[in-house]
Amino acid sequence: MYQHRNLCGDRIDLPVGKVVCIGQNYQDHIAEMKSQVAAEALFFIKPATALADLTQPVAIPLHHGAVHNETELAVLIQTPLCKASAQQVAPAIWGYSLALDLTLRDIQTELKRLGRPWEIAKGFDGACPVGPFVPQAQVKHPQQLDFSLTVNGELRQSGTTATMIRGIHQMISEMSHWFSLQPGDIVLTGTPAGVGPLQPGDRLVLQLADLLHLNTEVVAA
Repeated sequence: MYQHRNLCGDRIDLPVGKVVCIGQNYQDHIAEMKSQVAAEALFFIKPATALADLTQPVAIPLHHGAVHNETELAVLIQTPLCKASAQQVAPAIWGYSLALDLTLRDIQTELKRLGRPWEIAKGFDGACPVGPFVPQAQVKHPQQLDFSLTVNGELRQSGTTATMIRGIHQMISEMSHWFSLQPGDIVLTGTPAGVGPLQPGDRLVLQLADLLHLNTEVVAA
């Protein structure tokens, strides 16, 4: 069962809550998906049951079409936020990690075509593998963090928080006006270009600046 953990693998004393995500927060990803920039932020939620440990093999379903990687900076919340200002966000953050916003792309595309909600494409069990969290005090410039995903030795995604359409504090402030954030909730901050299908046997390397380096593999659920 998933638990929040720090870099040493020790359990963080926070409950496991929901995951609140933002879509379309990097211009290059909007372009690759042939979408358009909207004035309002696109927020959605993954349930706690979607969480999985990214230091363990990433289990993907095999019978629902393509499963795409979306590599994102993850933010762990430690104190409640409700209708918070951007200035109130920083003290509420425990720390940062990387996560995969796994997406059943074929199912999402069809649900979009039908004009239906697409939660099942984003919120299935295991749809949010997340790594250990780096304490906020160790992250000097969260608004300028580079991160990447390598698949089988080839760079697939590379991004920096500096190019987000909505920065971390602004984004979480806006989220808190729709969804109250509770201790133990995780915020996913959007993905850059480079999404693509994963297959069992793929070897993944995720890097967050010089703060976090993860090696894992993809297996069949």
